[in-house]
Amino acid sequence: MDLFTSQSYDSDNDQTNQQPQSGLEETLRSNHSSRMDFNKNGIFVERALALIKPDAVNKADDIEAIILNHGFSILQKRRVTLTAEQCSDFYSEHYGKKFFPSLVAFMTSGPIVAMVLSKENAIQQWRELIGPTNSTVAKETHPDSIRAFFGSNEQKNAVHGSDSVVSAEREIRFFFPNCIVEPIPVGQPAKDYLEQNVNRTLIKALTALCKEKPKDPVIWLADKLMEMNPYKPKLSQIEVPLSSD
Repeated sequence: MDLFTSQSYDSDNDQTNQQPQSGLEETLRSNHSSRMDFNKNGIFVERALALIKPDAVNKADDIEAIILNHGFSILQKRRVTLTAEQCSDFYSEHYGKKFFPSLVAFMTSGPIVAMVLSKENAIQQWRELIGPTNSTVAKETHPDSIRAFFGSNEQKNAVHGSDSVVSAEREIRFFFPNCIVEPIPVGQPAKDYLEQNVNRTLIKALTALCKEKPKDPVIWLADKLMEMNPYKPKLSQIEVPLSSD
C-alpha cells in the first residue's frame, strides 16, 4: 500500500531530480481521448487499481482526464462508499498501526471512485504520476504530480495506487470481484492464437471490404465479420408437419 510508507513510493529515489513531463494544467486543457500504449507485441501487459479518495472525489473528472491523457485506459470504474468493515478489510495490512483508525474514518467519510487502469508498466507509471505519499512533500519534489495538485497532506493525498502486481490483483478483485485479472498472452502465444482463431476470417473480410468499398467501412466490416464468423451457432431447420385441421 502507498499510505504513510515512504518506501512504498518506488520512484522517490530516482525520480526526484528529473524534469516533469508536463504540467497538470496543460494536461487538463488537452483533449480527453484515451490512447493505448502497447508493448512491442502490441498487447497490454499490466493493470493497476486507482482510487480517487473522498477529499478529491469532487475533482474526479479532472483526475480521469489526466489519467487518459497520460496513456492509460480505464477498463472499469465504479463510485462507492465504503463501510468501516470494508475499509478495514481493504487496508488490513495496516491493522494495528497508530494511524489505522483515522485512515478508516477518512476513507469512509464520503464516496470514492475505484478504477482499473491498463497500460504497459501500469503500476510503476501510475505511481510516478500520482507522486509521493505525502502531498506536502509532493508539492516540493514532484509539483506536477496528482497528489501535489489535488492533495493537502499525508492522509488527504487525493489518490491511491497499487504498489505491486500482487497488490494490484488483490485490490482489483476487492472492488471488481467479477473482473478477470490474468496474464494476457504476448509474443508467440498471442501470434499463435490470432493465427489460429482470427487472421483467416479477418483477411477474408478485409479483402471483401477493399473490393466493395462501402460508404461506412467500419459498420460494413463489423457486419461482414458477423456473417463470416466460423464460430456462430448453426441452427438446424426442423420441419413441422401441418395439421390437417
